Amino acid sequence: MTPPKVLPPKVDMLETLFPVKKPVIGVIHLRPLPGAPRYEGEAVRDIYAAAARDARTLADGGIDGIIVENASDLPFARPESIGPETVAALTAACLEVRNAADVPIGITCVANGAIPALAVAKASGAKWVRVNQWANAYVANEGFLNGPAPDAMRYRAMIDAKDVAIFADVHVKFGAHAITADRTITEQATDAEWFDADVLIATGTRTGSPTQPDEVEDVRSGTNLPVIIGSGLSPEQVPALMAVADGAIVGQWLKQDGLWWNPVDPRRVEELMSAIGKVR
Repeated sequence: MTPPKVLPPKVDMLETLFPVKKPVIGVIHLRPLPGAPRYEGEAVRDIYAAAARDARTLADGGIDGIIVENASDLPFARPESIGPETVAALTAACLEVRNAADVPIGITCVANGAIPALAVAKASGAKWVRVNQWANAYVANEGFLNGPAPDAMRYRAMIDAKDVAIFADVHVKFGAHAITADRTITEQATDAEWFDADVLIATGTRTGSPTQPDEVEDVRSGTNLPVIIGSGLSPEQVPALMAVADGAIVGQWLKQDGLWWNPVDPRRVEELMSAIGKVR
């Protein structure tokens, strides 16, 4: 019987990217970009200006990092959505956000868009790519096992992008957003680490079902990588969740009226970061 492969120790990318313990990462949801299916002709300069305003609000409120995503058309969600216009527009948007806020930035894609996402990150100076449905892609019958997702890891070395970290989602809830097949949470975490992720994200569902502490522990039991919260964190949940997690991504809760398409609300940023300050 062949013994299991032993993975070499990895650099803690959270420590590398952020100067604080338990970093909190905000999200800028860009309006649809040129070339994306839902783009309706809005002036790109207006999309960039809104992103820059949100970036300044997040950074001024003490947020430690920012993810940029094309929310109405999650970048590269389908192969046919990957076009040069969207790639160029997202790269420029990331540069606008970097100029507006002096914090590390990342971008979001899904598993079969990881190769162009890595190229956007390398071109724009983004420090990581959050790959949604990463671990799931390896175990579902979606053709990813020998396709774009693992290819992306080979490509990361080919374009000298090993300095771009991979933040990989491990879906802790079963539902429409998670193609988890019959894998346990712990097995998903092991899958993601095996395929070269650097940080794991314990994320709930698109319907807002928050991650629970025991689910974070299930993720952690399958990996030696840092584990951060990916959905559902609010000031009330900070003590319990941040006690078991190494950081958090917070998107919707920080927006005006708690709606992800609205601008970032500085009062909500202040409230969340005040709660975070008590557990650091």
